[in-house]
Amino acid sequence: MQDVDPAPEAEVAAAPERVRFLMPSPIGTIGMELHDQLVTRVLIEPPKKARAGFVPFQELEDSEFLEELFGRVSEYFAGARRQFGIEWDLGPSGVSGFNRRVLKETAKIPYGRTRTYRQIAVAAGRADAYRLVLAALIENPIPILIPCHRVVTNKSGIGSFIGGQGRKRWLIGMEREALRNGED
Repeated sequence: MQDVDPAPEAEVAAAPERVRFLMPSPIGTIGMELHDQLVTRVLIEPPKKARAGFVPFQELEDSEFLEELFGRVSEYFAGARRQFGIEWDLGPSGVSGFNRRVLKETAKIPYGRTRTYRQIAVAAGRADAYRLVLAALIENPIPILIPCHRVVTNKSGIGSFIGGQGRKRWLIGMEREALRNGED
């Protein structure tokens, strides 16, 4: 099953069939895995052993699609992009059932806004399962694109994040600052 970022933009040129690359970001090295033009995995600071399967972005063969993808992600981290317009696929990670619904609801959270674990549980159809939302988000195979950093424990609590609480605070703060500055 193919999932699509909530606000896709115009199509760009074809990507190689399967690519795994590393790119720098303000929250550390990001590892991205793509199959065709679908992002299938995003790793924040991949462990040394996992990095062996990735190529630094600058060493990739020229590709209009990959340049566009790199640009969009870089613009996001600079606070200049609110929607990625990048398609993703949860299929290769085996996410199904309630966890898939949690991730799809999480993908709907607007840029610069947050929702609580309880709000996501209700939206995913299981109001009583808000504790399971955290478990689903910790297993999110595509963080940043599926913005699990936007899900918090409550109005004042930050909650957990795959990349750690410091990175979560930075991402939420960067998005809110960009909204205050009126950047697109």
